[in-house]
Amino acid sequence: MMALEPGQTGAAWRAYGEQVCHQHVVRGVVILSPHWMTDGLAITSHPSPATWHDFGGFPESLYTLQYPAPGSPTLAKAVQLAFASDGLHAVLDPERPLDHGAWMPLCFLLPQAQVPVIQVSLPTDAGPREVYALGEALRPLRDQGIWLIGSGSMTHNLREFFSGRPAQNAPAAPYVQAFSQWMADVMERGDCEAAWAYRARAPEAPRAHPTDEHFLPLYFTLGAAGWGGEHGPRPHYLSREVMYRYLAMDTLAFN
Repeated sequence: MMALEPGQTGAAWRAYGEQVCHQHVVRGVVILSPHWMTDGLAITSHPSPATWHDFGGFPESLYTLQYPAPGSPTLAKAVQLAFASDGLHAVLDPERPLDHGAWMPLCFLLPQAQVPVIQVSLPTDAGPREVYALGEALRPLRDQGIWLIGSGSMTHNLREFFSGRPAQNAPAAPYVQAFSQWMADVMERGDCEAAWAYRARAPEAPRAHPTDEHFLPLYFTLGAAGWGGEHGPRPHYLSREVMYRYLAMDTLAFN
């Protein structure tokens, strides 16, 4: 629904996209979304990926939205080779369209849809360390003008959301604030061990993420940035909005 009700987060995405494009030449985007999970690792390689409306029961206007960005078989191959150089086997998928975890944020970040986009899958057996390694393997692409993005949610309990259907601007549930603040503190300290063990150490982690596929893309971003340790980079927050009481939409960047 962010495509129709973007709130403060959508505005922050749009402003940041304009800033990035003003300061840098963005030659391509590699994005990891929780809505493409595979056995093993896969990369989209279609030259013109379709916009996939991979959801149901929402307003009809959502199904008319299109994000006609080109793909790039050349970039897909470069990603595959970057993974291989770190011992990670990935296959190219010439049929996969862009799911809403990919195209929806890009509608704000890069609304002209002119920059080539490829999507990387989330392996079903991957945990925080493994997803971090995916971003780490692609880190050299940043020097080539490739924007590496992890698309997910800082908290994501849809059962609680659907049980009450709170308003978009409803006050945040206390556990949502506690969880997102804990992770913000971990990232500020560069505390890798806490980050890997978030499920056991973060306050109410199983409630914030009954399943963790929407949280794991954060680790892709951390790996791509080279985050971790005392001297590693620290995130810059673009937005810390909580939508619908239960969905923390923390957006952070490493420039």
